[in-house]
Amino acid sequence: MQHQTIKGFRASFLDAIADPFYAPEADCIRYFPDGLLIVENGKVKDLGNYQDLQTKYADLPITEYRDRLIVSGFIDTHIHFPQTEMIASYGEQLLEWLSTYTFPTERKFADRNYALEIASIFLNELLRNGTTTALVFTAVFPQSTDAFFEEAQRRNLRMIAGKVMMDRNAPEFLRDTALSSYLETKQLIEKWHKCDRLLYAVTPRFALTSTPEQLTNIGKLLQEFPDVYLHTHLSENVKEVEAVVAEFPESDGYLDVYDRAGLVTERSVFAHGVQLTDREFARLSEAKSAIAFCPTSNLFLGSGLFKLEKAKSLETPVKVGLGTDVGAGTSFSILKTASAAYQVAQLRSQKLSAFQALFLATLGGARALCLEDKLGNFEIGKEADFVVLNLRSTPIMALRNQSSEAIATTLAEISDQLFATIIMGDDRAIAATYIMGELAHAA
Repeated sequence: MQHQTIKGFRASFLDAIADPFYAPEADCIRYFPDGLLIVENGKVKDLGNYQDLQTKYADLPITEYRDRLIVSGFIDTHIHFPQTEMIASYGEQLLEWLSTYTFPTERKFADRNYALEIASIFLNELLRNGTTTALVFTAVFPQSTDAFFEEAQRRNLRMIAGKVMMDRNAPEFLRDTALSSYLETKQLIEKWHKCDRLLYAVTPRFALTSTPEQLTNIGKLLQEFPDVYLHTHLSENVKEVEAVVAEFPESDGYLDVYDRAGLVTERSVFAHGVQLTDREFARLSEAKSAIAFCPTSNLFLGSGLFKLEKAKSLETPVKVGLGTDVGAGTSFSILKTASAAYQVAQLRSQKLSAFQALFLATLGGARALCLEDKLGNFEIGKEADFVVLNLRSTPIMALRNQSSEAIATTLAEISDQLFATIIMGDDRAIAATYIMGELAHAA
């Protein structure tokens, strides 16, 4: 029988309770300069001002993080675990980059032991950067997916992943078939979906690497297992979009290729979306699909500037989360990813506030993954995955975030300090990462 555990954490607490793209930030953000979080059996039991709650929980063991800010765990809505070792590979745009670097690297993941080794490094790196949930590409080999889920399960993580499906326009050593990918994916879903905290995403690499028959089978899987995810790439690069249009002349654009196969749903997450048309934004909004905004990758591969303001418009609102997209993305850090998102917005003459970035990294990501009932903030009953931030983790950040008070006391002050931390911060700003209320990483 599992022991009942209840514990407390004292620190400053900040979370998003609504979407600050559509409402005043003061109505969307909660801040407790001196707060108390109570965790029972891995879930949030209570949160409030320390002075208001201390008597109620006077007998509890309290872990104190004075001068630290605790936020909900970061959510990465698009990343490739087999590309961990090829991060920062030089000089190509998307299609050439895949051929030169990605495909030869992913070949190694036929070896289950190798996949286990890299999965361990990958998950440790996520935790070191404060990422507690991610939507993950594995490789085409089912054993790579098993390896990833085994390592995630061992750490009790809320992770979503799936075997890559591609039966054309890739080296023979990385191709499956329409039938084998269907059968292997079905077996993996039955094995791993909803096993502990693990969830499954049906994962075609992108339209160019799937035959119409494979796409049809993917649609069939989504009908057979309506609560799994669809995770793929969409409209990342100009040449890619042109190639898809040429490969599928009967379709009315890139998104329509997926739509005709039944792949555009509320549980579909499309990475990038840099080249989307207005009509495609409208269709994604109608279907309640999500976009993973991957700014470091989009800049590194020269793919372009994502129209965040279009996705977050009143006319065609689309769920958006942040994606590091390692290894085209240049960092595992959601802080650095949010910093790049701010710069992309600036290049489009837009603004991205600190609280909007926090929303995308937490509750927005949870909504993109249909997990807002479990993750994204400190609402009572949610899973207690959270990050302890040191806003003064480097000498220059200590100078920038100095204050007459040790702790910011107003929303304006914490917004300013959080913004500086997003722009300047990285893994050094992560003092600790907790999974279900248990320490998983400490700096």
